[in-house]
Amino acid sequence: MKILIASDLHYPTINGVATFSRNLARGLADMGHEVLVIAPSQTGKKCKEVDGNHVIVRTVSVPFPFYQNFRISLNPAREVRKIIEDFDPDVIHIQMLMWIGQAAMRFGNKLGIPIVSTNHAMPENLMDNLKLLAPVSRPINYILKAYGARFHSKADFITMPTQSAIDMFNASDKITTPMEPVSNGIDLTHFTPGQAPDEVYERFAIPKGAPIVTYVGRLDAEKHLPVLVRAFVRVKSIIPTAHLVIVGDGTEKPALHTLAKQLGLEESVTLTGRVSDEDLQALHKIGTVFAMPSPAELQSIATLEAMASGQPIVAVDAGALKELCQDQRNGYLCEQDDEVMIADGIVAILSDPAKRTAMSAESLAIANTHDMRTTLKRFEDIYTSLVKA
Repeated sequence: MKILIASDLHYPTINGVATFSRNLARGLADMGHEVLVIAPSQTGKKCKEVDGNHVIVRTVSVPFPFYQNFRISLNPAREVRKIIEDFDPDVIHIQMLMWIGQAAMRFGNKLGIPIVSTNHAMPENLMDNLKLLAPVSRPINYILKAYGARFHSKADFITMPTQSAIDMFNASDKITTPMEPVSNGIDLTHFTPGQAPDEVYERFAIPKGAPIVTYVGRLDAEKHLPVLVRAFVRVKSIIPTAHLVIVGDGTEKPALHTLAKQLGLEESVTLTGRVSDEDLQALHKIGTVFAMPSPAELQSIATLEAMASGQPIVAVDAGALKELCQDQRNGYLCEQDDEVMIADGIVAILSDPAKRTAMSAESLAIANTHDMRTTLKRFEDIYTSLVKA
């Protein structure tokens, strides 16, 4: 099958959409399909590149100032149309409703090519980073959700990573297009429990043997990371040896450095910056408990990776996180931005090794239901059904 993946966010950009679209492309190509990805150029100029087992065609782009390492294609219609016509795909899978996604939807519909559209984003993912629009964020969020419903309704099949995401979308009564939750999935051979090499502790200046709280993801406003840093003050007051490791990069990184210094946590907080895939896997093994303070998650691949690595979870009871962090089974759910609840959940796990062991086992059991191979097979079946229709 010839499968075209259209994604306005793609590797090497780091976020859930980019990670999923690359995993999807790699996995489908490994299954024997011919895969082509359309994504924004990282240099600004259009180009073609090979990413292991599949081709990426990059469109002309400009920097997007609100996310690091993120470029956008503002008017890619001609490029996208030519790519689609030249590749002649059996099916198109759109990952976002931005410019490349819009062009792929338009020309896919015009050419009669079956389209699968996946919604990965919440309006909060954008609005929390546009602070000047905060006073009007509620009506803008409503408009964005309404636009999303109209966009996705033009596809032949809609997926979202969780049932909670579909419920939040709140459009199933307005859209007649088939809609189904399909997990983003993770490669369970890459994320497993175990001991990280000593060299990783040394290189990132992480104390070996200390209780480690980890966060992995973008360091942007919608992730609410200052809440976690402030909660860690309370954690340290109860468990003085605890250490916080924040993995990733983003616009909030300088502010987090400053906040840690102001709170007297310079020696107790490590901000690693962007890391390699190998280091990411090792850093997940280092964690004693994983914390996710973000209220704007439609699944959270990073949380899944932490669970597959054997970490209990402390997360906010918002978005779709309750499907992964199941309260008192593999961790604790907390009220959004409640520093005390977050700190107390972390302390409850760090101070009770037996509880930590039991919750770790439950995290592994839940993560095992999100194997990327299952995700790939389901998408293959969806594509096949549309092509044969």
